Amino acid sequence: MTVEEERIALFLDYENLAIGARDKLGGATFDFRPIAEALAERGRVVVRRAYADWSCFRDDRRMLTRHQVELIDIPQRLGVRKNAADIKMAVDAMELCFERDYLTTFVICTGDSDFTPLVHKLRALNKRVIGVGIRASTSPLLPPACDEFLFYEALEGVEAPAAKPRRAARRKTAGAGSEVTAGSSPGQAEQAASAERQEAEAPQQGAAADLDELTTLVRQTLAGLQRGTGVVLGSMLKRALLRKDPTFSEATYGFRTWSEMLRYLEQQKVVELSAGGARGDPEVSLPEQGTDEPEAFELLARVVAELEAKRTLPLMSGLKDRLRKRQPSFSEKRLGYGGFLQFCKAAQTRGVVRLEWSDEAEDYVLHSV
Repeated sequence: MTVEEERIALFLDYENLAIGARDKLGGATFDFRPIAEALAERGRVVVRRAYADWSCFRDDRRMLTRHQVELIDIPQRLGVRKNAADIKMAVDAMELCFERDYLTTFVICTGDSDFTPLVHKLRALNKRVIGVGIRASTSPLLPPACDEFLFYEALEGVEAPAAKPRRAARRKTAGAGSEVTAGSSPGQAEQAASAERQEAEAPQQGAAADLDELTTLVRQTLAGLQRGTGVVLGSMLKRALLRKDPTFSEATYGFRTWSEMLRYLEQQKVVELSAGGARGDPEVSLPEQGTDEPEAFELLARVVAELEAKRTLPLMSGLKDRLRKRQPSFSEKRLGYGGFLQFCKAAQTRGVVRLEWSDEAEDYVLHSV
């Protein structure tokens, strides 16, 4: 079976990208190559256009010409700024959308929220839209409007500037001993050292939090797909994740490919993989019982039993807070459940607790079994 490749039209708001890279990426020069390579993985780029007043970007023209980008010159009249280039770019995109119906994907390279209506219109006309922008200069309105959004500095081949290290407390030697910078005490020096240790540990904690976030997102999304369609393929899961968050990328979590991320999640017992209909597109499912589920159900049963022993009615509202006091990391969403009620019903199905509606309390009451 032949898979028809995507045919892509690329539009660059060059001033937005070049100035964004210079101002937000530590003076970096914008390079088109990482965008070209990222799009080559997604389909065949048949239209490449960049819009700017090219008298302001003389050195960049040669680089773009080497990549077969058509340069659309929009000279800036006295007292008039960038709107002319924005309008021309939007008009050209709509014109191509109607004239060339073989185009399946439009790539809009900008961080400007003024292009959000264009993105909405292209999607309404059944075109896939990918956005590309500098993270720090991209409007928060634009990425959610796209089918997929790529942050330029996250693309392979872009050298992001190194973060500036915080200055350590400077010491100076005076007489027999060393002394912290004027005005500070030994206690302050100890605090500074502690802050440095915490700063060194922060990347590791951040990575763990990111993987926790990934686990929660995958479990929730996969549970929803299984309820709706039953059999879920890896490609279906990826599309659903992108619909939820167009900026989603496995590279954000340190994985080179989608398949590598799925294999990692299988090793962590987050998902189970089995052969799918096509090679390289496995069937993905939730394990019959996650590694954290027995512990979570046991915690629920224990808290309910303790409340009953104190002759306190174990109402479902407020019960989640009691579980979190015992185990701060508890989250039913991390286990793939849509809400706490669904988690409690799952516990009832497994014979851990019994759930009963109380008209008097207008809430569910949980009972030990």
